[in-house]
This record gives sequence, C-alpha cells and structure tokens, in this order.
Amino acid sequence: AVGSGTDALHLAYLLADIKRGDEVLAPVFTCTATNLPLLYIGAKPVFLDIDPITMNINLDNIEKKITKKTKAIVCVDYGGVPNDFSKLLKICKKYKLKLISDAAHSLGSKYLGKYACTYADFTTFSFQAIKTLTTGDGGMLVIKNKKLFEKAKRLRWFGIDRSKKQLGIWENDVRELGYKYQMNDIAASLGLAGLKEIDSIVKKRILLFKEYEKNLKHENISIIGKSRTSKYINCPWLITIIVKKEKKKLMKKLRKHRIESAQVHYRNDRYSIFGKRLKNLYHMDRIENQYLVLPLYPQMKLADVKRICNVINSGW
Repeated sequence: AVGSGTDALHLAYLLADIKRGDEVLAPVFTCTATNLPLLYIGAKPVFLDIDPITMNINLDNIEKKITKKTKAIVCVDYGGVPNDFSKLLKICKKYKLKLISDAAHSLGSKYLGKYACTYADFTTFSFQAIKTLTTGDGGMLVIKNKKLFEKAKRLRWFGIDRSKKQLGIWENDVRELGYKYQMNDIAASLGLAGLKEIDSIVKKRILLFKEYEKNLKHENISIIGKSRTSKYINCPWLITIIVKKEKKKLMKKLRKHRIESAQVHYRNDRYSIFGKRLKNLYHMDRIENQYLVLPLYPQMKLADVKRICNVINSGW
C-alpha cells in the first residue's frame, strides 16, 4: 500500500530497473501520472497511438516502436476495459521487456476469467477520491516477483529496512535512495471499510454501464468499450462516448439539463513537459475532439442513466 497511484507507478519503474536514457512504450492517452514518473528517472516515454474501440494502447504496430533502448511497456485499462494482455505478454516475452499495468481505472475488471491485476510484472492501483475504491488518496503496487517485495518496502520508506530498525538497533544501514510513499493509517482505515462494500460497488458500476448500452441510441454516438465480451468483463470507472458531430453543442445541452460532462484525460503529447506534439498518431488525431465522459458513480440510479440517454437521444 502506498500514498498514491503515482507513488506506485514510480516504485514499479524503479523495481523494473528502468534507468536514465531507457525508453518505455507508454500510452499517449492517459492521466499524466502514468508518464511523469518516467521523467523523474530520466527515462523517455515513447508514446503509442490508441485503439479506437477501447482507447487503450494500440497493439497493431507496437513492435515497430521497440528499439535496443526499450526496457518496458506500460498500459492503462482506460475506463476499466482491460488491455489484450495475452498479446502484450507475448510481445514482452519476445523482446525481454517488463510489463507494467496502470490499473487505476480497472479495479474489479476481468480478462479471460481472471482479474486484470494478475497478468503484468507490476500492477498499480489508485485509491484517489473518485476511484472505484477510495482511501481519500492512496494507491497500491502489486508485484509478481516475490524477490522484489522487500526492496519495494524499503524504497517506500526512505530506503530503511524497518524490520531491522524495529529491533531497536542502529547497525542497519540505508543503502538505497528511498521515498516517503507509505499509506497512512487513516487512509488504510477508509480502504478497509471500503473493501466491505467493494463487491456491491463493482456490481452497481457494471449495471449502470449496461443501462447506458441499452438506452443510448443516437446515430452520432458510440460508446467506448463494452460491458462484456468473450475476453473481458469491464468494471467501468468511466463511461466515454464518441460524439461524431458538434460535441460542444451537446455539452451545452447537457449542462442546460444539469448533467455534467467532460474530457477528463488529454493526450499527453499536448503537454510541453513531454516535448513536441506527435504527428503520426492516426487514431488519437482522429477522435481527440470527439470523446466525452458522462456521469457514472455508485449513487446513481438507473432512472438517472435513462434521463441522460433521453436527453442525448433527443438530439442537440
């Protein structure tokens, strides 16, 4: 457990032995928290185009981006829709790369019958205020290699071996650069209480997404991802739609009906910190001005979803 999802990502990159000058294939479409910790290290994120169906990373041409400097692949399960982990793992095995999954959106989602957190070498979760499970702010790092567990705990707490420190002796040294990334007890208490309700929260989110799928029927609207396919079950953190025409006009109409809508995430190559904007991301270029996030949270009622859909279906 850590202080934030960003803390978890930074630790994952360190434990994956990513160093200054290394390249990491990363999503261009995500919260900046996915990619900024790579800059802490001095590594270079190499941005990947999106899959237009899920807005996850596009795997069609991913191997062309791999170079001798490539150390890892980072993926985000956008909105809760899992990536194609089978294909990702094959690529990582072929090129001897680490796979890091940013699962900030996908707590409760499943891929091929297993929870999405079980596939990558490192999986990170966010328990920020509006996530599926919240601790106010917080996160978690899941590590597949048990040999790295003790090192992860040291890096999380100033590089100190707390098991030795708690013996009441000072012979134990600090040999690694560590961080103040622990979760505090108040946040942990909120998380433990939230775990008692997590099954019902996951069930409600899936139900709300299905209600959107059932009722949203306008010809100029399509939904990103699905509630369920033969490969995955989506526990949605977001529901995102593609608005083919006049998105701003639709947003204005929704606002008039007291319905919030927003973009939430932006393509990261728009931010100066990551360098120049890329010109070869076809799918991102095509829909960057068309995607829109609608309300979806456990306190919603099915009637709320129907009302939102009716407002959209009536045109704008």
